[in-house]
Amino acid sequence: MAGTSPLVVVGDALLDRDLTGHADRLAPDAPVPVVAGCTERTRPGGAALAAYLAARDGRDVTLITGLDDGPAGRTLRRLLRPWLEVVALPMTGALPEKTRILAQDRPVARLDRGDGRAREATAAARAVLAAAPAVLVSDYGRGTVDVLRPHLRGRTPVVWDPHPRGGPPVPGTRLVTPARAEARTFAAPLTGDRATDGTAPQAASAATELRAVAEEAAALLRHWRAGAVAVTLGARGALLSYGEHPLLVPAPAGHHGDACGAGDRFAATAAGLLADGALVGEAVERAVGEATAFVGAGGAGALAGTRGAPRSPAAPPACDDPAALVARIRAAGGTVVAAGGCFDLLHAGHVGLLQAARRLGDCLVVCVNSDASVRRRKGEGRPVNPLADRVRVLRALSCVDAVAVFDEDTPERLLSRLRPDVWVKGGDYAAADLPEAALLRKWGGQAVLLPYLDGRSSTALMARAGGGAS
Repeated sequence: MAGTSPLVVVGDALLDRDLTGHADRLAPDAPVPVVAGCTERTRPGGAALAAYLAARDGRDVTLITGLDDGPAGRTLRRLLRPWLEVVALPMTGALPEKTRILAQDRPVARLDRGDGRAREATAAARAVLAAAPAVLVSDYGRGTVDVLRPHLRGRTPVVWDPHPRGGPPVPGTRLVTPARAEARTFAAPLTGDRATDGTAPQAASAATELRAVAEEAAALLRHWRAGAVAVTLGARGALLSYGEHPLLVPAPAGHHGDACGAGDRFAATAAGLLADGALVGEAVERAVGEATAFVGAGGAGALAGTRGAPRSPAAPPACDDPAALVARIRAAGGTVVAAGGCFDLLHAGHVGLLQAARRLGDCLVVCVNSDASVRRRKGEGRPVNPLADRVRVLRALSCVDAVAVFDEDTPERLLSRLRPDVWVKGGDYAAADLPEAALLRKWGGQAVLLPYLDGRSSTALMARAGGGAS
């Protein structure tokens, strides 16, 4: 997903750590698991995660947040520095840290420390907000939004990701994105629901539950005076309400992985697309898809590098963040394979090529031409299938682990970012037609040709179908 419009993220940053190991016995002095062989992963958390994800989408991002100069603050600055600009607000106390302890990739405990809060707004923060083309508010209730609220009223956010410890979104916010438990807590005083712990009644049917979510979303829409409210429902997708008749956006696939950070992925995607000019419904549908893929790829826990003994590479789940996938496979000592093309009309030749490419390594990233790039190469009338359709079909193939889009005539700039170990093209190319080969050699990679099924091509397929395009 390549973002174009700049985005300002306002909210409370955290530093997140995962200590991941295995547990096969209980401690002798207490009935608690003994987690051994731990590796440590450190990553941005809270609003910093939302900003980081938006920046990984290729977007120009500025994060306004409370940040100190203690050990956690310095670590977070180092993690964010290559990706985005940080405008730091002074804090009282230390930057909050959240440490999860996981055994067999399942959380068994969480340790929180640091009670820092943003103390005051600064002239730099006010200037950035005044010039912001689009704003995502990620409110974790630790003061950043409170001190900047007067300035947010003059710059209506496109997306507001709320938290029960924070305040309400400013009136006019285009889209508010509470999770199911948060929506129930926020709406309880409005709907007369006494349950505020986010749990639904056990006897409630699916229809009853959806009706309750719709009523809560409509109540919050009126109360907050927002343009729309999207209640995220985990594996079921999201319910989008503009008022009376809600829209249920189902998740495109069922994943039961680590959901940590899925809400930030949803909000960052929706905010970026709205900044680019998308309609709210389009932004929510895409955000559901990106959040689903994010969970399937391992959630926030799969984003950062590992300190400790690397694990053996495993077959990765489908991933919508190619850079994160490549980093994870490389950190585990695996081989990254990339293949490229227009894939306008996917046929047996394409599928055979991609299946063979996947067998060369531990993951396959498909680099696909944008619509404008295809048009320049193939002429008017191409592509037959727009980019969104081509990407969706490629992602559905079990041999494809991620899809990356490039807008240039060749994928060289994209390959320079991904730095795959192997670059694959179909056998209908000659060596002289592979300028990527010299590029791959710069980092020790190798370009290869794979046999193509005879007689299979998009052009021939279109001709047989009566398309007549060249």
